[in-house]
Amino acid sequence: MRIRASALTALTVAALAAGTVLTAPAAGAAPKAAAPKFLSASQLPPHPSSAWTAGPVTDGFPEGLGSCVSTEGVLDYDYRHREFRTDLETSAVQLTVVTGTAAQAKALAKHYDDLIRTCADRIEETSPDVEAEGRDYGSLPVEEGARVRGLHTETSWGATDISLLSVGRDGRTVTVVQWGQMGDFDDAPVAAFKKTTTTAVNKLY
Repeated sequence: MRIRASALTALTVAALAAGTVLTAPAAGAAPKAAAPKFLSASQLPPHPSSAWTAGPVTDGFPEGLGSCVSTEGVLDYDYRHREFRTDLETSAVQLTVVTGTAAQAKALAKHYDDLIRTCADRIEETSPDVEAEGRDYGSLPVEEGARVRGLHTETSWGATDISLLSVGRDGRTVTVVQWGQMGDFDDAPVAAFKKTTTTAVNKLY
């Protein structure tokens, strides 16, 4: 999500303040499974004038999700991510999290969705120069379920950004996908992003 620097700082602080403590997986709770597969560049919402480029799959939590989603209160999970970009200020990122049990994954997916659902309110509470609005685009019938939401932000100096975010789960693995660019809700490829989310969840195992 392409939020300007002053807004991004406030958003990150807001996300960290909203963390809900989740129980970390106990040692030996479940055997380590094969790593989930990630989206490819061709599976992102098509850009009208620029091809997507996919970065490598990388261990750790992506900084790009820190504006709404964070690791605050969530410990000892196996985080991996992949970032995507175009030549025209459109970006995306996918996070996968392997937990110890399906119950932990269910709780984690709800935690992330709650953070996304409340992100607009937290932005406005912590950053008076940013107006934010969230939208719920509904659930998707894939594996153990997924949900898609949108977030629009506009700064007092006129910068406007739109993001689509989704959380999905398959068994004990959770994925979060985020797409973002400059613009507003009219610029959001909701139908294509729902297809991307469905593909991302189906690829987890």
